[in-house]
Amino acid sequence: MTINITEIARVTPAADSDSVLNLASSFTIPLTFLDLPWLLFNPVKRVFFYKLTESTREHFNSIIVPKLKLSLSVVLRNYLPLSGRVIWNPNEPKPSIVISQDDAVSVTIAETDADFSHLSGYGQRPVAELHKLLPELPISDESATAFSTQITLFPNQGFTIGVAANHAVLDGKTSSMFIKAWAHICKHQLKNIPENLTPSYDRPLIKDMTELDENMIEMVRSLKGDKTNIRSLTPFPSSKLGEDVVLATLVLSRDDIERLRERVKNVSPSLHLSTFVIAYAYTWTCFVKARGGSRERSVSLLFVGDFRERLDPKLPVSYFGNCMFPVGSYNHKAVEFMEDNGLVTAVGILSDLVKGLSSRKVKTIGESFADSFAFKSTQFGAVAGSTRLGIYESDFGWERPVKVDVVSIDQGESISMAERRDESGGVEIGMCLRKTEMDKVLSFFKNDLHN
Repeated sequence: MTINITEIARVTPAADSDSVLNLASSFTIPLTFLDLPWLLFNPVKRVFFYKLTESTREHFNSIIVPKLKLSLSVVLRNYLPLSGRVIWNPNEPKPSIVISQDDAVSVTIAETDADFSHLSGYGQRPVAELHKLLPELPISDESATAFSTQITLFPNQGFTIGVAANHAVLDGKTSSMFIKAWAHICKHQLKNIPENLTPSYDRPLIKDMTELDENMIEMVRSLKGDKTNIRSLTPFPSSKLGEDVVLATLVLSRDDIERLRERVKNVSPSLHLSTFVIAYAYTWTCFVKARGGSRERSVSLLFVGDFRERLDPKLPVSYFGNCMFPVGSYNHKAVEFMEDNGLVTAVGILSDLVKGLSSRKVKTIGESFADSFAFKSTQFGAVAGSTRLGIYESDFGWERPVKVDVVSIDQGESISMAERRDESGGVEIGMCLRKTEMDKVLSFFKNDLHN
């Protein structure tokens, strides 16, 4: 697979007479204690595949790219922080998003000779090839870019929109809301976005918790172990991946979910049996079985919950930033999930975690993050995304994407989760592993479903 970069453009927010940038050369948005832990993590990267057989080179350069650039410029008026950078001013106690008048989003335009149908499929695909559809997101000790995108043409097959976002700037909910707002502007050629896609920057709603900020910053410094540059904005180093690492998408239909739900309900009817819990529990048990090894080895799993409506006072659903709270269960033995009742065990653990979300106190968020790093398990499960984000609603005017992949799950052992494109109630689960292990996971996933 070859990639030919034809242009690297800078798209600035469209002029707006009401913009705060018209009143000052720059403005800042301080990170909250909910944003700060995500400085540790590498950028979130997703690829949206759009099938379009009439996407000739001429059509791509004269119609598709100009429409995407123009609509991006328009939507950035509402999403100004995405054109900025994270900076830690020496005179400030914590980092901030800084947006200046000359800031812009980097847009890479490229072309590839790759097989669109293969890369946009559900089967095993080399993750290295998917990375070629993604832009760079410059991050240094002193400055961290908020967002960048790459638009790649597959001549006469379609095109992709690859996005990379700094996790300290926004979470999955905000990222998905932005993509849908950009798509809405592009498809309908509007100059304003709907209210439900308009971000809220009402950060004063988050009660002043200076102590929490300080604790979170100290936790980040401790986990990074960097004593020479305590203000460094670089995340943990990226893992180097072998050529045998592949990404695949596993699918559970609505009937599959219901079949698994009934299987658990027959054993323990009082559990919280949401689609998320069922899908995660089933995938996790297959993952542990495929890894094999000692039945006494330590394994852990966690996920993050959206706390916008769980804080006091509640935050708007459209709140811009991070508002995700990690919850996990650690130091289990692999055998708990490898036996016949492994699915019920996993559902029970996740059910308790979900039920406990409402009682979690925001002051314990630092402890929750610290706990997730404290246990050195041989296998550590985590989830990126959600079936509630509506990622397949991103229609830029060339119909909905035929596929969306979260490529950044290659860092660590996360899985991604999204709604099924063409079926209500189903789930798509992305997983990135070495091919030999992926083959085993797929075998367990298929066979256990029908046994």
